[in-house]
Amino acid sequence: MMRKRSRRSVSFVQTLMLVVWAVTLSFETAATDRKTFHFNISPNGYPPYLIVNERRPSGIMWEVVSLIGQRLGYEVVPEKVPRKRVDEMLLEGFIDGTPRAIEWTTQPDRFLFTDPVVPIEEVFFIPAESGLTYQSPEDLFSKTVVTHLGYHYPLLQEHFDSGNIQRFDVSRDRDMFTFVLHGNRFDAAIADRLVGQWILRKEGLQDRFRSTRMGISNVGFRIMLRKDWQGFADAFNTELKELRESGELDAILANYR
Repeated sequence: MMRKRSRRSVSFVQTLMLVVWAVTLSFETAATDRKTFHFNISPNGYPPYLIVNERRPSGIMWEVVSLIGQRLGYEVVPEKVPRKRVDEMLLEGFIDGTPRAIEWTTQPDRFLFTDPVVPIEEVFFIPAESGLTYQSPEDLFSKTVVTHLGYHYPLLQEHFDSGNIQRFDVSRDRDMFTFVLHGNRFDAAIADRLVGQWILRKEGLQDRFRSTRMGISNVGFRIMLRKDWQGFADAFNTELKELRESGELDAILANYR
């Protein structure tokens, strides 16, 4: 009787060990198969597209990439890469993607781009009480516009060079609105539509400015990837289309306007 019990005990222990081993193996396999997407959010962000001065990243691009990444089975990991190092670190595999417009990229044929997530529109923000309208650069002749230091505005450059339009550079987007609002010689500010709306909302100045319907540039803000991420790009584009058609993308954008 004792021998039978011993054999049964051994058999039970062996079975239990097999179960534990199988469970452990399944967890190890799941951990090995877990997919990550290392996404550049840059050290300073780009509000409202990328906001990094909070406990966790936020912003339009972060929310869209995180949501789509989750649906595709990826854990999205934020990385803060300086602008000058982004392209090479992407090519070398230290990061997997970064927000970018094709038009802003040197040698864009080295990379793969998703469909546009959201448009970047440079428009004019004009004081609400001003009668100024914009249809063409000639509407700004003899005017002074507040611009971002270091930014190039191809449509207006010849008019800046000739002196028909004056530009006044400032280093921060937020300051552009302050100068226009409180400086008698400034007529308008040039800013991305969503960036301007975000700043005015944060500063409580939505009623003090209006933005022009027409602008001076419009490019698609996309996710830039390595060439070997075509499968991810295709799946991302499919999910992005569904976000747009379902209204989920509009709901995300509404949080930042």
